[in-house]
Amino acid sequence: MRLPRRPRLLLPVAIALVAIVALFFLFSGIYTDYLWFDATNYTSVFTGVLLTQIVLFLVGAVLMVGIAGGNMLLAFRMRPMFGPAMFGGGSGADRYRMALDPHRKLIFIVGMGLLALFSGSSFAGQWETWLEFVNGVSFGKQDKLFGLDISFYMFDYPFIRMVLNFLFTAVIISIVLAAITHYLYGGFRLQSPGVHASRAARTHLSVLLGIFLLLKAVAYWFDRFGLVFSDRGFVNGASYTDVNAVLPAKTILAIIALICAALFFAGVVRPGGMLPGVSAGLLVLSAILIGGVYPALVEQFQVKPNQQGKEAAYIQRNIEATREAYNVDKTEVENYNAESDPAKVQKDGDTSVSGVRLLDPALVSSTYEQTQRIRGFYSFGDTLDVDRYPDSTGKLVDHVVGVRELTGPPEGQNNWINKALVYTHGYGFVAAPGNQVDTSGLPAYDAKDMPVTGPLTTSTKLREPRVYYGEDPSSAEYVIAGGNPKNPQELDYPKTGGTGQENTTYTGGGVRVGSFVNRLVYAAKYGEANILLSGDINDSSKILYVRNPRDRVEKVAPFLTLDGNPYPAIVDGRITWIIDGYTTSNDYPYSQSESLGDMTRDTSTDRRVIAQQPTDKINYIRNSVKATVDAYDGTVKLYGWDTNDPMLKTWSKAFPGIIRPASEMSPDLRNHIRYPEDLFKVQRYTLSRYHITDPAAFYSGQDFWNVPGDPTQGDKNIKQPPYYLTTTMPGGTPTFSLTTTFVPRQGGANLSAFMAVDSSAGSGYGRLRILRMPSNSPIPGPGQIQNAFQSRLAGQLNVMGVGSSSLRYGNLLTLPYAGGLVYIEPVYVQVAAGGGQEPYPILQRVLVSYGSKIGVGPTLDQALQEVFGGEQQQQNPTEQQQQTVPSQTNTAINTAIGNAKKAYEDAQKALQSSPPNWDAYGDAQKRLEEALKALEGANQATPSATPSATPSVSPSASPSATPSAPASPSPSPTGSQAGGTS
Repeated sequence: MRLPRRPRLLLPVAIALVAIVALFFLFSGIYTDYLWFDATNYTSVFTGVLLTQIVLFLVGAVLMVGIAGGNMLLAFRMRPMFGPAMFGGGSGADRYRMALDPHRKLIFIVGMGLLALFSGSSFAGQWETWLEFVNGVSFGKQDKLFGLDISFYMFDYPFIRMVLNFLFTAVIISIVLAAITHYLYGGFRLQSPGVHASRAARTHLSVLLGIFLLLKAVAYWFDRFGLVFSDRGFVNGASYTDVNAVLPAKTILAIIALICAALFFAGVVRPGGMLPGVSAGLLVLSAILIGGVYPALVEQFQVKPNQQGKEAAYIQRNIEATREAYNVDKTEVENYNAESDPAKVQKDGDTSVSGVRLLDPALVSSTYEQTQRIRGFYSFGDTLDVDRYPDSTGKLVDHVVGVRELTGPPEGQNNWINKALVYTHGYGFVAAPGNQVDTSGLPAYDAKDMPVTGPLTTSTKLREPRVYYGEDPSSAEYVIAGGNPKNPQELDYPKTGGTGQENTTYTGGGVRVGSFVNRLVYAAKYGEANILLSGDINDSSKILYVRNPRDRVEKVAPFLTLDGNPYPAIVDGRITWIIDGYTTSNDYPYSQSESLGDMTRDTSTDRRVIAQQPTDKINYIRNSVKATVDAYDGTVKLYGWDTNDPMLKTWSKAFPGIIRPASEMSPDLRNHIRYPEDLFKVQRYTLSRYHITDPAAFYSGQDFWNVPGDPTQGDKNIKQPPYYLTTTMPGGTPTFSLTTTFVPRQGGANLSAFMAVDSSAGSGYGRLRILRMPSNSPIPGPGQIQNAFQSRLAGQLNVMGVGSSSLRYGNLLTLPYAGGLVYIEPVYVQVAAGGGQEPYPILQRVLVSYGSKIGVGPTLDQALQEVFGGEQQQQNPTEQQQQTVPSQTNTAINTAIGNAKKAYEDAQKALQSSPPNWDAYGDAQKRLEEALKALEGANQATPSATPSATPSVSPSASPSATPSAPASPSPSPTGSQAGGTS
């Protein structure tokens, strides 16, 4: 039935319109990408990647269509002259041929078009493999098995496998299409007895199968080189079985496949199916017996009975390659007796830990949020960052830093104008010394408020506090800024006094969106007609998007794997995001392959929520690039950091000029460079096993380590994160470091080792050092110390965490100190502030452990004094026996508890006022401190009383000592600090 004339005319018009719309949106995506790269001055990356993808797409499409389509056309041209009748009549294929034959050209064109699309797209997706192949540089190091340069495995071998996979796919598709064509047009018939085929069909298919076997021979030959990635043995890399059984088997199979290919080619001149059948059977049987059964027998009867001896040489290769690939081969390991001697500390006057960082960046984020957010549409990151800034004396001190980012317009005001044109940026840099709190237990901010004030902003000469580019995922996908220089409409910050606002106009870079074409393509990109229609957009307007610093670096350097934790710093007067970039690969011979996500996952990082690279498995990593993103104008800069990395040299050849030499870094930027967290996590994961360099000891695994669970989280399955802090290694000077601990892998809680890496840019940067604890005497690990703190000081701590308050334990820091180890842990009380504010933690106590001594105090200095000066508290409370408390002491205790209760209630009232009355709170905290000191004195007057039981008085002791009347912790007295200078 034919369609009426008008519908028949409308159908092609509708198809044309759909095609035009689709092409327009495709053009919009490509064109807006180009505009973005042009605005960031990285068009060479855009054009380089795009042209490479186009060329590969065309090559893949043309080759696939040429091979598969050519064979299909050849089969059609070779069809029998007299059709199916030559084999004695029709068959079921006739019906299909009669149905398809009238449309064969259309079917062929559409089929080849789809095949070209899929094959071209697949080939284009391998652009990184191609660029590494054509730009690869030598490693100057050979593998142990074949003596080839490492670059062959890193750059050449993946490309060879890619080409072989493509050719295999093309030949298999060709065989299938040719067989279907021959069948439809009578080239052969499946009928009794056997298969009847024309000479042309038999010749054609024999040649294709011969080519397939020829490719198989080539693949078997190159499979030999892939043995360096084998996971058959005890570790990754070619094992005893691979070298002595699989390697010769692959060589033999390559020869057999070559012979079988020749037999198939012989079938062209010799009719009959005997030779092809014999060759196919020979190859299958050989693959099973030589490629499968023989290696399995060697593994079972030669290797397993004596695996340690047989695999020793190959384990040694794996150890050496893994340590080189993960850049831990120069790690310094030294024995450390960890003999704690407080008398030595008193004698030497060692005070190097008195300025250690106490503020936990994972906890005080909510404190920053509640005390420095200023307005509800600003926020700070869930975990803040640690950096170094000078104090008033010019000495570098660890700081906890964050930026005040914009989440969006207030609730109820989230219209397009506010979201895109008014609420365009965050504002301000907030920082506090990590070793100090104020009299209320809050961070002692030296950069705060809006406009930004504080001594830190003066010393760093912060000129531009606005944050158009940040990490907050709730910020708008794009904003349009800079359009009204004479009449600013972008909210800058609220005016003093609580009413009104200061406005500003953006003057940085971005994509100009004033022209009709640009407005049209961005309206299409974001599906927002207001971009096209708004009268507030003019020639000065710029659209800002891809505003997450990590996303920006990933876009301009798609060949890098990026660290999961960008951090902000004041660099040359501007807020700058610093991101570490890694070159990674899973093609380093003999190196152990692991999941990047598994190696870096802990309580501070979960890479499952971070955009993943194409593959999560790696066995090679270098911190090759330090990238910066200007928080105001989004300028991206890439600095080559590890200039010896062959992968960085390769990508620098592929994209010349985009990576600057590290010598172009300003001194201010260098001062804020730090060793990256993810790399350190990967290296500590590797060194938990590969600190062992002897194959026999590695095989036994008795000295393998684990990263301990985070004791402050109560979950042993979540690893403790590494900590940035200034520490002093034996024989060294105080250095900004990244530190971690190890415990035994086999169910141990004792400390096995302490590891630190120098994190400040300089001659010592990247120096990895491990202090190995004695194996014959137990040293308490983080979990044991946490238990000791909580059991020994249960009374003093629990009394702070009842009622509307709750205890939060900060990062448990481990430090080598005076020949032993000191553990330092801040304790926060999380209180509800009232006035609609959410609870947030306030630092109230510092816990210290050194050897068998434990100290607690409102400041670090006081806790250290308990440990190293005067009468010491013993760590084991079971050695003390609680005795009857004299009545006069009971009276003193009850009085002190009553005073503490009153002070606590006054402090709560001060907090719950709106805004919180910090002066009244501080006064109440002073009285609470005095009450707790009186409580402690009354307890000490009690013969053999258990200190840990004192603060937790039974309700029957006094009417005032009830659970509803807890005593809040006290902060430092006025003017004191939780710790001295760093």
